[in-house]
Amino acid sequence: MKALTPIALAVLMLAQPALAWTQSGTPPASSKQVSNAPTTQQLDKLVSNYYQNDQPGATVIVIKDGKTLLRKAYGIANLAKAEKLQADHVMRLGSITKQFTAVAILQLVEAGKLSLNDPVTRYFPDFPESAKQITVEHLLTHTSGIPSYTGKPGFVAGAGKDISVQEMLDSFKNDALEFEPGTAWKYNNSGYFLLGALIEKVSGESYANYVAKHLFEPLGMKHTAYENFERHPQMKALGYSKRTENFEPSIVISMTQPYAAGSLCSTVDDLAKWDAAVSAGKLLKAEHWKRAFTSYKLKNGQDTNYGYGWGVGQFEGQAMLSHGGGIPGFSTFALSLPKDHVYVAVLTNADGGLAQPEMVASRLAASAIGKPIPEFKAVKLDEKALDRFTGVYRIDDKNRRLIVREDDKLVMTRTDGPRTVMQAYSSNGFFKDNNSLLRVEFAQNSQGEVTGLTVHQNGTSIVHPKLNEALPQAPKAFEMSAEQFAVFEGDYQIQPNFILNVRREGTRYITQATGQGTVGIVPVSADTFKAPDVGAQLKFEKDTEGKVTQLILTQGGRDIPAKKVK
Repeated sequence: MKALTPIALAVLMLAQPALAWTQSGTPPASSKQVSNAPTTQQLDKLVSNYYQNDQPGATVIVIKDGKTLLRKAYGIANLAKAEKLQADHVMRLGSITKQFTAVAILQLVEAGKLSLNDPVTRYFPDFPESAKQITVEHLLTHTSGIPSYTGKPGFVAGAGKDISVQEMLDSFKNDALEFEPGTAWKYNNSGYFLLGALIEKVSGESYANYVAKHLFEPLGMKHTAYENFERHPQMKALGYSKRTENFEPSIVISMTQPYAAGSLCSTVDDLAKWDAAVSAGKLLKAEHWKRAFTSYKLKNGQDTNYGYGWGVGQFEGQAMLSHGGGIPGFSTFALSLPKDHVYVAVLTNADGGLAQPEMVASRLAASAIGKPIPEFKAVKLDEKALDRFTGVYRIDDKNRRLIVREDDKLVMTRTDGPRTVMQAYSSNGFFKDNNSLLRVEFAQNSQGEVTGLTVHQNGTSIVHPKLNEALPQAPKAFEMSAEQFAVFEGDYQIQPNFILNVRREGTRYITQATGQGTVGIVPVSADTFKAPDVGAQLKFEKDTEGKVTQLILTQGGRDIPAKKVK
């Protein structure tokens, strides 16, 4: 459950995972390596660069070999009272909740109360015939094909309403599957909600009581609970959103809705206890820990890079387990490097407007293992040098990375994806900015010809060979006057309290979603605009009288209608 990309994907709010197992970067050979563990002061300085004393902030913990290298809070817990964050403030975890739900399921497997291969319909006979194909393991691995309820129209508008487990199941159980179970991976909060209901059904205990009794209490995690079912007094941080220039209290969400997919709250201290127990093999047998940390394979043999409640990947050449979460008011990330016995957790009390927890955690982990990620400085390359790198690079059979030059920078786009402006830090290396871990290095042969590029982000590196394909022509701009554009100007409602405003500023046509920055749009036809910076399209629709009634936002493979309200 995570905050999302620009324009309207914030309507999904809890629909994405915040996983840092995809791509990751190795410092360039020229960067200085550190062999010893960093000092607390060094780590503290690294984190303090990202948070201000008068804004929401973060609680942070870094553990190596069982020793705490950093445990500190940054920023404000309650803006109205100017209350400072403390390291033991309780935060919402969002989707980090999923690993606790997964372990509870595996405990019940070990108790003989269910099997990973059991079909969903064995426990929920009122589910449709199609659910007979869905197993418990499919739910754990996001391969069930069930649409995520957090991505459905109307979810945000009703997020503050209390809802029973059965009511939520009824809201999505009859939805058509998006794919045959086991054939694709798509992050899915419905699957983990269903796992929570399964825990209650086979254990005879409520989800809140089960995780408290069988996970938290045995490990001494006194400050971890299903929110509103706390067992001990808690010192809670308030959660914020940045809808305008200032941080404001986040929207209200009933924690009956995220449930077993994202309802837990905790502290960095309790998360460190959790990781220590996981690393020691407590709570489960070794065979089930191994399965939880093994990337699930689809029917075609492709790895998903996801186990049971953990992302499974690489970081600086070693295995990494990780997960993050985004939920109203909070954004979180935690990672474990078993080889070097490193654990990092970063919990922030804002769901946007701050440095991403994943980026901060990754920098801390890299420093903890003696491979700090450098802060790059931009250098100037002439146009001829930059033009060598332009071209088409292969991702897979269908997708490409495109590199074009715009003035003194390179712009990288993925097929139907957003633009990323890159600036040079060396003769063949480019970075986005120092608030991102994304960087690109180009390879060349002995004749000086560019042969490919490597994308580094969060600890792994992905190579894309250069292809002998022509760059596709950019969409031809459609000549549109300010008078012609005027009919499209106005507010378009994606959800209640979430508006997409379309307007003109000077000679620019722009759109702006509630609480987000402006995005430039370019007309490509009489009724269609591209938003290249975010990989989106806006198509306006008119009634029989020629009056604009709505727009269709296409982004991330989804078509989202928005009715014109002003």
